[in-house]
This record gives sequence, C-alpha cells and structure tokens, in this order.
Amino acid sequence: MAFIKVENLTHIYHPGTPQESVALDKVNLSIEAGEFVAVLGTNGSGKSTLARHLNGLLLPTEGRCFIRGLDTCNEQELWQIRQQIGMVFQNPDNQLIAAVVEDDVAFGPENLGMDPQEIRAKVNASLQAVNMAKYRTFAPHLLSGGQKQRIAIAGALAMDTDCLVLDEPTAMLDPQGREEVLRTVQKLHEERGITIVYITHFMEEASVADRIVVMDKGQVAADGTPREIFADVPGMKKCGLDVPLAVEVVWQLRHQGIKLPEDILTEDELVEALEAYTCQSN
Repeated sequence: MAFIKVENLTHIYHPGTPQESVALDKVNLSIEAGEFVAVLGTNGSGKSTLARHLNGLLLPTEGRCFIRGLDTCNEQELWQIRQQIGMVFQNPDNQLIAAVVEDDVAFGPENLGMDPQEIRAKVNASLQAVNMAKYRTFAPHLLSGGQKQRIAIAGALAMDTDCLVLDEPTAMLDPQGREEVLRTVQKLHEERGITIVYITHFMEEASVADRIVVMDKGQVAADGTPREIFADVPGMKKCGLDVPLAVEVVWQLRHQGIKLPEDILTEDELVEALEAYTCQSN
C-alpha cells in the first residue's frame, strides 16, 4: 500500500460563484513510504493546494486522498492522519507560537496527550535531529529564518511524524537559510527514512530528490527522476519553469553542436564533461 495515494483529486475554490477556480483537476498520484518527492510548478499550478490535501487542511471537491489507507474525507480518521503527516509552511514566523524553543516543539506532543517524560524525550530527540539542541532555551524571534524553519520541522518530528510535507519552506530565506533547511531535510530522509514531499520553486533543491512531480494548470504534467525531468528542457520551459544552471548550459551547448551527455545534472558533472570534451578535441 502506498503511503500517499491521490485518486482523481479535484479541488474547486468558490464553486458556483463568479470567482470559481479549478485548482486541481483529476490528479492521480502515489508516493511510497521513504520516498523523497519534490513538487514543482509555477504560481497557480496547484502544488500548494495539493499539499494541503495531504493532511486534510483541504478536502476534495471530487476524488479521494488516502494516507496509509485512511481517507481524509472521513472526519473520524483525520486526527490519525495528522499525526502521520507533519506540515511545514513558507513563513516560519506563522508556525512558532511559544516564547521558548523547547516549549514550541513540545506543543504538538502535549496536545496528543503524551506523558511529560515522553514529551521531554521527544523534544530532545527532535531538536538533536535538526541540530538545534543548543537553542532549546532561546526565544524563537531571536533565531534566523533557517533556524526557525528547523524548529518548525522539530515540532513535527516530536509528534512521531512519518512524513513531512514542506510547502516552499525556503522561499523567504537567504541562501544560508535555504541550505540549512535542505540539509536538515536530506538528513532526516537518509538517516530516519522519513517520507518527504518537498514543494519548491528552486530547481537545485528539487534536483536532490528521488523523484520530481511537475504540476501545471492543476494537473500532473510530468513525473520522474530529476535527470529524466530536467533532461526535457523544452517541456519544463513550456510549464513556465527553469532547470538547474548546469542543465541549461548543457542544453545550450548541445544546440551549438558540442556533444555533451544529455543527463548532466550538477555543476561538478558539467565541469567533468567539459574537461573530457576538451581532451578529446585536443
């Protein structure tokens, strides 16, 4: 059974009014436990609407969304679903509610009714997992944007979350903050096997995922590995998206007759390919 399964999911905002808008249009998608899936799309493509369906913040107009077989449309199963799906949103300031970091991380477990001793253990483990244990007594407003997002991730982990859904978590951060958050997410995926759904508009961030889903006009336009998705440069541009810099350079050079491999993804791979091409040319 897939961890996440979306069947013919349709979501319409303001149905029956002049403002009616179809955000998702018969989307079908499966995500297995332990996968790291990046979701790409322009503004209005439906990616954030999709994210909010994964823990029942939004309910389908038509179709179904299942989390480990639990139906988000079944109100009695929502609490169990939300214990398994941790959400991290774009603005970290909107997610932190306590005056002290460790109290913020403890908020979720306290609401689940965990034993105080268990809560302390969960808070300690979660802060260590995101490398923020030394900030446990700090006030959140004194932290950087990247540190705040790592605290938000710790808060989700403390609830024994098996899946993290991150909706553009680095959009408001500087390069250092983006690197901190992405590194933390990669570590949780690799070391703890947490399922990751990572919505982003940064192509370099998406390239580290196991798989990329491209959304366009409320539908899944493409689904594959980063190398497969970014190799289709015209397809990405048709969806209004860029590709990583190395991929763009290779695409331009190949159009000029320079024979480089089509599946180059990183800048290191580009440098290596250019060095090999230069040696062959000489």
